[in-house]
Amino acid sequence: MCHLSAGFCIVLLSSVNRLYQDLMSHFITFTLLQRFDGRSRLLVHSLHSGAAGASNAQTVFNKQRRSDPDFTLNPFLETLCQQEACVHEDALVLKPLVCLFSEGFKRNLLCFLHVLHPGLPKDHVLHLLRCLTRDDVENQWTCVLIKQLQRDIEGTRKGTLLTSDGTGKLKSLCERFRNANEKGKWAYCFEDLEAEDKETNIPVLSQKKRKSDNMDHDGDAQEDQQSKRLKMDFCPSEEEERLTEEEEPKIRTSQLQQSAASVSQARSDVLGSSKNLPDHMKAAVPVIKELLDTESWDESSVSALKVFHECDPNEVEVLCSMLCLSEASEQSLPQFCSCLLELSPDLSHSTASAVITHLLLPKILSLAEPASRCLVTAVMSLCTRYPRPTCQALIEPVLQKGQTGSAQAEVLCRLVVDCLEPHHMLLVFRTILGVSWDEGVLSVIHALLDSELELSEEDFSLFTDQLCSQSPHFSKSMKFAKMLLSVLTKYQSHVNPACHHTLSSCLSFNETFLKKSLQAALKRISL
Repeated sequence: MCHLSAGFCIVLLSSVNRLYQDLMSHFITFTLLQRFDGRSRLLVHSLHSGAAGASNAQTVFNKQRRSDPDFTLNPFLETLCQQEACVHEDALVLKPLVCLFSEGFKRNLLCFLHVLHPGLPKDHVLHLLRCLTRDDVENQWTCVLIKQLQRDIEGTRKGTLLTSDGTGKLKSLCERFRNANEKGKWAYCFEDLEAEDKETNIPVLSQKKRKSDNMDHDGDAQEDQQSKRLKMDFCPSEEEERLTEEEEPKIRTSQLQQSAASVSQARSDVLGSSKNLPDHMKAAVPVIKELLDTESWDESSVSALKVFHECDPNEVEVLCSMLCLSEASEQSLPQFCSCLLELSPDLSHSTASAVITHLLLPKILSLAEPASRCLVTAVMSLCTRYPRPTCQALIEPVLQKGQTGSAQAEVLCRLVVDCLEPHHMLLVFRTILGVSWDEGVLSVIHALLDSELELSEEDFSLFTDQLCSQSPHFSKSMKFAKMLLSVLTKYQSHVNPACHHTLSSCLSFNETFLKKSLQAALKRISL
């Protein structure tokens, strides 16, 4: 009973201590909040909301700008830099207010400013960074964020983002790797790190054991199994230590063979699945492959492609993989697509999507220079006949990759202008609202806007919200400025009071010579 009472008291004291720390943290935060005005308090609250703090703060700021286009962050930044009395090492000292907040708040604040700093006064942001560096910043991520933001504002790349501690660890790790090949034991490089992990894990495990002897038996068993696996993976056994230099090349050869076997596993799966294909489908594969290789297409070639009519969704995936459509030469694409278009009836939606995915998508994604005439002809011919499968199997994946280069953007703009109907353009437009933007995506948006889409009120509102969130990233982009000008001139009837405020916020970030023209176009819109 005494043992149980002592354990219960330890748990109770620990809980009371955590509760006291939480109450003090909330009290300090509440006290600090009184230094800010009403709008700035909302930002402080959002920056305190965990890992999503920076994103939440950006949402709050965008809403504040929409309600008041003249709203700025200057009062918020000035308050963070004000001197506040606090106790440090039993002495009363003055520190900037921002230094009294938690590390999580500081990281969220720096991420938030990293997004918005192009539209903020540089002197205010730099003054805040100087206040942060004046304090002893122990968190390495916070140090890196401060240095990175300072680099971006000043436009310099001097020095390194690594701390002295991080630089030392990196040098030590490089030294271990440098001698690893000579000893033939890569596990040696991680022995010290494994020892450090064991030392840091011991107090944590003992603390859990003190809290409850019966709660985490399963978890402890799993941890023991994982630690055993780590030992087996990293620690050299006695047999390995006895290996001679003549035996080591044999082991490396066997490892390379295992790697090659794993690389070819996907192809083996496809070949295994081909056993389930009907015999007439298997017989069509070498015929179609020969046509792709020799490029000897004629009227009889269409009959060989009729096999696509007889495939279900699973079979068509296997068939496309066996045909290696992604490896077909671009010179053979126009004739192959021409024979596909002669099939009657048309291919089903799933079959057309699979063919487009295997035949065209890899080639479009890998473009590093303008697409060849053969590739453009093939893409446009299939898009004209099968617009919805092209949108879902080609255009959407290219946009969702987030790396739309000029070559990819040129192809997509050709499809938008020459091949798609208005309702298919709307599908592409809605896809763009959910992806990250770059200069290539801006070109596609401009092509869509020039086609004068029939946007609903909800679509246009979502679009203006996206413009507002993206405007700090494209403050000096001429493409973005021209796109805004297209919105203000061709879609005036869609602008309601809420959208007017949003667009006004967008213009405040613009730093191109078109800013005055944009502001004049916005003033001409009557509400």
